[in-house]
Amino acid sequence: MNKITCIAIDDEPLALGLMVSHIKKTPFLELKGEFDNPIDAMEFLQKKSVQLIFLDIQMPDFTGIEFARTLDEDCKVIFTTAYNKYAVEGFQLHALDYLLKPISYEVFLTSVKHAKQHFDLLQSVAPNSAMETDENYLFVKADYQVKRVDYNEILYIEGLKDYVKLYVEDSIKPIVFHATMKSLEEKLPTDKFMRIHRSYIVSLDKIKTIERDRILFGKERIPISKQYKDVFDDFVKRKFL
Repeated sequence: MNKITCIAIDDEPLALGLMVSHIKKTPFLELKGEFDNPIDAMEFLQKKSVQLIFLDIQMPDFTGIEFARTLDEDCKVIFTTAYNKYAVEGFQLHALDYLLKPISYEVFLTSVKHAKQHFDLLQSVAPNSAMETDENYLFVKADYQVKRVDYNEILYIEGLKDYVKLYVEDSIKPIVFHATMKSLEEKLPTDKFMRIHRSYIVSLDKIKTIERDRILFGKERIPISKQYKDVFDDFVKRKFL
């Protein structure tokens, strides 16, 4: 893929300088700017976009956590801080990583390699109109191809932040493509598929075993959340002899 465009934000000059040095040393990263305060960074992002931000958490004016909440979903964050007490909140914002200072280049490189895998995956799926449906099948754009998937092949669908994974019979790897769970839920036939969790849609015909609040697909256990449990329980009751 092309280089990952990024900026670094940190109010500590030494920490910012070290981060900039790490970025410039990494061949698949392209530094677009460095900022010692979030206000200047925000003004920059109003005019230009980047894919990745290395973001300090404790800063004047407002914190990196607050700054991250203002970002578009397409812009990813790797938090940097001297304190680990913010880790949970950072990951709740779907940060790609959370690095504790001082950050060695080895630790930095491991983190950005994971980030690169994320962006490579996004690039491999089509960003627009990734899904077309018909009565018994759908077409998806994945791995630079258009693939037909019959409804009766689908086991379940897992939704992630920027894409979905479609698990089908007789396939080790899922089909990954760009779509939202909401768009899938609207297009799939309701007599064949049901949403049982914020992150899961299952094929009703493929359900073989239910274990308390989980559906078993081989070794995989798919959770049934409270939000969808009543509807799912009604479906199961209608099928009881």
